[in-house]
Amino acid sequence: MSDYINEIKKRRTFAIISHPDAGKTTLTEKFLLYGGAIRLAGSVKGRKATKHAVSDWMEIEKQRGISVTSSVLQFNYKGHCINILDTPGHQDFSEDTYRTLMAADSAVMVMDAAKGVEDQTRKLFQVCALREIPIFTLINKMDRDAEDPFKLLDDIEKELGIKTYPMNWPIGSGKDFKGIYERDNKRILAFNAGHHGQTQVAVIEGDLKDEKFGDILGQDLHKKLIEDVELLDMAGDDFHVEQIRNGELTPVFFGSAFTNFGVEPFLEHFLEMTTSPLPRDSSVGEIDPYDEKFSAFVFKIQANMNKAHRDRIAFMRICSGKFKKGMEVMHMQGGKKLKLAQPQQFMAQDREIIEEAYAGDIIGVFDPGIFSIGDTLCSPSKKFKFAGIPSFAPEHFARVRPEDTMKRKQFIKGVTQIAQEGGIQVFKELHIGMEEIIVGVVGVLQFEVLEYRLNNEYNVEIKMDRLSYRYIRWIEDEDLDPSTLNLTSDTRKVKDLKDRNLLIFQNDWGISWALDHNKGLVLSSISKTE
Repeated sequence: MSDYINEIKKRRTFAIISHPDAGKTTLTEKFLLYGGAIRLAGSVKGRKATKHAVSDWMEIEKQRGISVTSSVLQFNYKGHCINILDTPGHQDFSEDTYRTLMAADSAVMVMDAAKGVEDQTRKLFQVCALREIPIFTLINKMDRDAEDPFKLLDDIEKELGIKTYPMNWPIGSGKDFKGIYERDNKRILAFNAGHHGQTQVAVIEGDLKDEKFGDILGQDLHKKLIEDVELLDMAGDDFHVEQIRNGELTPVFFGSAFTNFGVEPFLEHFLEMTTSPLPRDSSVGEIDPYDEKFSAFVFKIQANMNKAHRDRIAFMRICSGKFKKGMEVMHMQGGKKLKLAQPQQFMAQDREIIEEAYAGDIIGVFDPGIFSIGDTLCSPSKKFKFAGIPSFAPEHFARVRPEDTMKRKQFIKGVTQIAQEGGIQVFKELHIGMEEIIVGVVGVLQFEVLEYRLNNEYNVEIKMDRLSYRYIRWIEDEDLDPSTLNLTSDTRKVKDLKDRNLLIFQNDWGISWALDHNKGLVLSSISKTE
């Protein structure tokens, strides 16, 4: 096998999704610990903690103890090169998560053992299901009081509509948590809460019905384990790797990321069952990852990762071929050839310049302001475009302007750059410039992030007035003059940063009126990218 093919075969690129506070960022930390990428995992809890999670690099994240932007992390583990896309759990940042899932080949779904399927888990799962990507479930926090494991499995199957196959089974929970039983290896991993920083756990092997386990686990827990395993073997779903890879069956693991219990077995099973990079749809058909011609798409843009340099990084997923530093590529949306400057790989905010990368890898390149989310880059000798990444209609709106009119330039630069990252959408009212704009967001917490970042990164204080509008629709006919439309008095006509016409409504009635009184008008709640 050639080195080129081998490099692609060993790549694994996955996203981690969860409801807030299910332990997703903690799990990411422990993965990095096993890969030798960090020596000591940081806790995301407590604002006064001296350490912060490696994947939470933005100052506001450290203060609040939440993830508000997706992080990209790469490490090596037992012959695999692993790219982790750590996503925000908070629902107000779900659009960033959606874009990130477009760059992943599979997803790890983290659930709180005491809460089961929660709202945000449900939403993120639906996005994964749309793409039919494999989903691996870790039921976390077994060292705390938990729901009955059978109820948790039933919850997943009923709420998410996917079959489950428990790869291991918990022995007790909370204070009585004794470990897990691995069904495939038929062995018990004993839990020791006092050594959660180490990478080894005690492994006790032997026949499940061996009397020694009665002494180790306690007679009651041992008896219950035997009954549970017999029930699983008789009544549970069968294990099929193909069903997992088609997104029809999720392997379920139990463990505790905080105490580092069950994390390494989960990682090893995950690497066995997942595939190397998958083909991607494009305007010329599927693009094979082993095709030697380079291709990639931009799924994330982040300004000011390095505050000292005021830089702007475009993150791209390599879909085929080998990337070499300084190579010339075609930027399809811009219609120009360019050299990708300062190619970097990341450990959250830490970065290093790289010489090469392969299909499946995530790289960041310096962006002078030419890239947009969804852009395709490819070899000049084979031109095509990957399917675009849509923008969803915001649900909350505010009028925003700078406190100091002398800082108009910084204000325009700041809101434009933050909008290009995809966290906010910016709209201009017709015949009014950028001095006063309308900002639309999916979740209200994004207003807080906007205000914080404009102040801290662009030195601009803003005035923000919330608006009562709830719906926005793109006008499909690009040649239509909005001034000719018959609309309700409270409907507002605006343009986005790409100069497309939109309408903002306060209620469903306004939308119905517009459609009923304007023959041939077609409105869309999703902005289609090229």
